Amino acid sequence: MERSQWGTRAGFIMAAVGSAVGLGNIWRFPYVAYENGGGAFFIPYLFALLTAGIPILIMEFTIGHKYRGSAPLSFFRMSGKKLEWMGWWAIFVSFVISTYYAVIIAWAMRYTIFSVNQAWGSDTEAFLFNDFLQLTVTPGQTGGVVWGVLIPLILVWAIALGILLGGVKKGIEMANRIFIPTLVVIFLIVVIRAVTLDGAALGLEAFFKPNFDAIMDPQVWVAAYGHIFFSLSIAFAIMITYASYLPKKSDITNNAFITGFANSAFELLAGIGVFAALGFMANQQGLAVADVAAAGVGLAFVVFPQIINEFPGFNGLFGVLFFLSLTLAGLTSLISITETYVAGFSEKFGISRNKAIIFGGGLAAVISILFATQGGLFFLDVADYFINQFGVAAIGLVEVILIVWVFRKADMLRDHANAISDIRLGGWWKICLGIVTPIVLGYMMFGLLKTNLLKEFDTETGNYEGYSDTFIMLGGTSVALAALVFGILFSFGKWHKDHAEFEEDKK
Repeated sequence: MERSQWGTRAGFIMAAVGSAVGLGNIWRFPYVAYENGGGAFFIPYLFALLTAGIPILIMEFTIGHKYRGSAPLSFFRMSGKKLEWMGWWAIFVSFVISTYYAVIIAWAMRYTIFSVNQAWGSDTEAFLFNDFLQLTVTPGQTGGVVWGVLIPLILVWAIALGILLGGVKKGIEMANRIFIPTLVVIFLIVVIRAVTLDGAALGLEAFFKPNFDAIMDPQVWVAAYGHIFFSLSIAFAIMITYASYLPKKSDITNNAFITGFANSAFELLAGIGVFAALGFMANQQGLAVADVAAAGVGLAFVVFPQIINEFPGFNGLFGVLFFLSLTLAGLTSLISITETYVAGFSEKFGISRNKAIIFGGGLAAVISILFATQGGLFFLDVADYFINQFGVAAIGLVEVILIVWVFRKADMLRDHANAISDIRLGGWWKICLGIVTPIVLGYMMFGLLKTNLLKEFDTETGNYEGYSDTFIMLGGTSVALAALVFGILFSFGKWHKDHAEFEEDKK
């Protein structure tokens, strides 16, 4: 069966960058950098990018390019049933993430409309939780459907699945050729306006002022590696799937370096824009930047509406531009996440791509309705924490250990990449993959297990965010375990005859 391919190298790079440049890059990186040494954080950040981010990107690009399949098919072709389960594990983690990620995009889409006349009013926090999300139930209860979230959610899925139905070249590639340049232009406008506001210098000083004492703290280095790992979409099965559509003569290492540095450039741009705006807000309210800085969805949907309220002019325009940029960033990531299980289902069961989109994407869309209920934010919060910490991070650790140390495939992958790449891989690549990355990820996992098993969170319940034991088990732990269990179960079945046989020279 002839495999789809990207139209151009630029199309692949835009799609890869689009999968990395998601909603989290805009609000997560600035806060992580600020909390971990400011300007000094860029030292461990760059080190993590060069010793973990790009080396793993190269590994996943090479696996996808060499074995020409989705993550489970590529792992199956690499080692038979011995590694197939790991590809399915990554796919089901992506499946879970897509179900709630689409809801956050729906929020951004709705806030784009709210921005026109600042419909959120002066109390943006009360508007988000009480008026918009209608968060009137306790954690674990669903309550009724919030139609103001469900309607844009349907639109989000319609756009994402419609693009996927267009195929790789005419759907995904074309969408990224439109979305990514548009996103960059829009966000540049927002950043330029932010840095010209009164007080912007205060925010930029807080963001860039280096605290070199911080980089002596091991936790700062762990934060850098953790952020690089999540921001580049590695261990999501995305990069393996996308690389499988590359033509035979594709420069693997150059593509990885371009993708990694392009993602970092956008994160730096996001940090400048966010902290310039926070400096303006702090100046307007007579507060320190530390008093207005926030993390997570609170920054995007509570703090930024407050900032937009304070703008000296064109409030609606810049509000629309900011939330439109969030929407575009989210859509590019959602498309890439969904593509992982679309490709996996299609190849495993021999069904058409369109049927896989309707089945896989349709099922994810139906499940996502849970997060559009009155209790949806609680389900989203606990699922996101556990699926990321005990899904993505765990997959990355297992992946590098099995490939480098157990099955010893590093030399073979290096030779394949070197045969078609300008930047040749040497011993540094194996050292990064086989030693640096496992040590850092192992340390991260040890810390996560210690924190969660010893319940070092809330003083009353001991759980993450103070949630009850039942809710943590049903909404968090079971979700992360289910991704692994389904991954193992799916690996038992046979591959469709069109994909069971593979000759490496047919690339």
